This record gives sequence, structure tokens and C-alpha cells, in this order.
Amino acid sequence: MVKPASYGAFHLGFFFGGLALAVLLAYLLRGTTERGNKAVLLCCGGFLLVAELYKQLFYYYVIGNGSYQWWIFPFQLCSIPMYLCLIAAFMKPCRVRDYIFNFMIAFNLMGGFIAFLEPSGLVHEYWTLTLHAFIWHMMLVFIGLYLGFSRRGARKISEYRGTLVVFVCLCAVAFLINLALRNVSNASVNMFYVGPSDSPIVVFKSISKQYGWYVNTPIYMVCLSIAAFVFYAPFCLWNKGKSSTPTPRIRRTKVRG
Repeated sequence: MVKPASYGAFHLGFFFGGLALAVLLAYLLRGTTERGNKAVLLCCGGFLLVAELYKQLFYYYVIGNGSYQWWIFPFQLCSIPMYLCLIAAFMKPCRVRDYIFNFMIAFNLMGGFIAFLEPSGLVHEYWTLTLHAFIWHMMLVFIGLYLGFSRRGARKISEYRGTLVVFVCLCAVAFLINLALRNVSNASVNMFYVGPSDSPIVVFKSISKQYGWYVNTPIYMVCLSIAAFVFYAPFCLWNKGKSSTPTPRIRRTKVRG
């Protein structure tokens, strides 16, 4: 296919149409029970898993001609909801699950929106890959909105600290993956863009090249954390405004450790 133009008819049509549908569904599902919430998470996580398997096989057989494309290893920031939805679906209500929900509201909702604001990474020379990227990132938007509207996350500003802990831990895992696969991938694996390879992102790419990845990475992480908070904070205000209304009955278990 000819790649759709940024801010062309396909891009804007999909974004506004998809966003309207995501907002509507997230709002309608805001009153789900714990059983319903599990079903929503399983459906979202299962869909993302099947979509990711298709993408991996497409790159392996069609683009790579039987050679694995290491740079699409599924552990980028926008890949994380695929794992977290499936994990959280089988967790009982607890603080760790709250942190997971907060992370998807803040960082993945942000990631979904930013991808549509700068869509060069969404368009491909194949229809299925382009549709995969557009649908995937709109799913991230839906998941974040659903968790926020249903008041399962972003209830207090102070809880954002736990969200940052999840983010830092995931960055550490991504960095270890980058190191472990650096030789076999010819340094093409750059999960979360935290190094040791240079960042490909505008501005951060220049910082990384001039001062090194070890200078760029903390700056990049702080900037992402601030940007994610912009998406997190409005839901705290939403939940505060709804504090007088009944909330879904959630039994909370303590995590020992």
C-alpha cells in the first residue's frame, strides 16, 4: 500500500472515529463488577496477544523471509498492556494491581495519544500492519479511559508514586533485555529506548549522540513521567468529583512481603 499521509483523511478519520468509540465504550463500561472487569481485561489482553502474534509472524515470514526481526521484540512501552491486562485479570484487588491500573492509565494512555499525534511509526507499506498499529494504539487509549472512568485507578495524586515504581522497574527489565540481546540483534533491540543504544526519538536522539545514552536516559524517563502525569491527574479530579457516588464494591487483600 501507499503509506497514508500524516494528518490525512485515513489518519484523522481513524483517530477521531476511534477516539469517539473508545470514549463511549469506556464510559458505558464504567460500572462493571469485578467479574465484568476481569472479562474486559481478558478480552483486551487476549486481543492484543493475538494481534502481536500476527505481527511477529508477519515480520518473520513476509518481511524477514524467515529471519527474526529483533527490533520488534515485544517489550516496548506500548507493548506492556498486553501483559498487564492478562496479569491483572487474574489478580485479586490489592495495591499491586492498583499500581498496574495506574500505570496503564498514565503511561499507556499517554503512549496511545502520542502515537496518533506523531503517526510516522503507525503507517507501513502493508495494510495489515498499518491497521494493526492504529487499532493497537487506540486499544491503549480505550484501556486507559476504561480504567479511569471505572475508578479502578488514578484515585489519588499520591498514588502516582507507585506508578513511577512500576515504570522504573519496567525500564530496568527493558535495559536488561537490551543488554542480553545486544550482540545477537546487532544492537537493534532498544526496548523503552533506555540504552545502551542511542534513542531514535527527536530531541532525545541529539542528547544521546552528544552526551551519551547514560545522560539521555534519566532525562527521557523524567520527561515521560511528567507527560504521563498529565494524563493521570485529570482522572484523580474525576474520581474526587465522583467520591460521593457509590463505587464498585472491591474486596482488597493485603500483599505480604
